[in-house]
Amino acid sequence: MSSLIDSHCHIPLLSEDLAVNEIINNAKQNDIVHMLCVAIDLEGSPDIIDLAKQYPMISASVGVHPNTELQNEVTVDDILTLASDVEVVAIGETGLDYFRSKGDLEWQRDRFRTHINAAKEINKPLIIHTRNAKEDVIRVLKEEGADKVGGVMHCFVEDWETAQAAMDLNFLISFSGIVTFKNAKDLHEVAKQVPLEQMLVETDSPYLAPMPFRGRTNQPAYVRHVAEFIASLKGIELDLLAQKTTSNYQSLFN
Repeated sequence: MSSLIDSHCHIPLLSEDLAVNEIINNAKQNDIVHMLCVAIDLEGSPDIIDLAKQYPMISASVGVHPNTELQNEVTVDDILTLASDVEVVAIGETGLDYFRSKGDLEWQRDRFRTHINAAKEINKPLIIHTRNAKEDVIRVLKEEGADKVGGVMHCFVEDWETAQAAMDLNFLISFSGIVTFKNAKDLHEVAKQVPLEQMLVETDSPYLAPMPFRGRTNQPAYVRHVAEFIASLKGIELDLLAQKTTSNYQSLFN
């Protein structure tokens, strides 16, 4: 079987349903050789770093999700304190989400800028979340010089123009289980166009399980279904897609 990497999962959220050893074993049985466990807040980040220390096939990313509510806003130093750990390969997930948050969202844009500045200071790539905010995400990435560190547009569901703009800024495009949904026709077209050299695959587990598991709890083992679907869309061998996305991951996250 072709070796794959799940470039975005949330094991602490998933481990409410499955034991960590079970998650790891299921992944191994599907020849998933590595997974990036991504933080959504600073409180949970140390646990993710500990997971990465305990399991060689897990790496960590630290940051605060754009929808996470905070009493005191995160600072560059807060992020750098955690990000300096050798197990941390990225900053995020960060970005903008205008779907869940309403009103004046300047605080969200400020938080996003803080993450970009931390990433530049420590020279680690960014993991970007965007929902209903594609223009502002690209604008802030440009304004803050995020192309210096690059990163990944995770769980990509936007149009081809946004994908192009992100790739021009040194960002890879990562597809989740959403790409396998029958009603995601526009996304199918984007996946066909994104070059293999600029693509990653992910689960975003425990959310967004791919077909045929849609509606169930997702897990890193299921990234194989995402990869198989995209390979079929592109009319290429799964081996080639696995080889390219694995190599892309390794280049981006060292």
